[in-house]
Amino acid sequence: MFKEAQAKVDEWVQGYKKPYFEPLSQFARLAEEVGEVGRILNHKYGDKVKKDGEEPDELGAELADILFAVVCSANSHNLDLDIEFEKIIQKSKTRDVNRFDKK
Repeated sequence: MFKEAQAKVDEWVQGYKKPYFEPLSQFARLAEEVGEVGRILNHKYGDKVKKDGEEPDELGAELADILFAVVCSANSHNLDLDIEFEKIIQKSKTRDVNRFDKK
């Protein structure tokens, strides 16, 4: 599921002298992108009104920016996101089995 994305990102960044940012810079980038998603959702569902002339919201692009930042962080820490994602799915299935109303 993520293997191809991780390989594509790594292939691209390896063309640079310093392929990945330092961990704290990666986290800052991720936080910035999450903030942009928050801003879009606040414009759409919250009380924050867009300013005149503000660019249209692109939720999909901002979510993709988050994924890119996560993939960069995983790659720089030699993590396989397919394995990590499967772990969280299994954890959710057992931990939250009776937590929410089912259909």
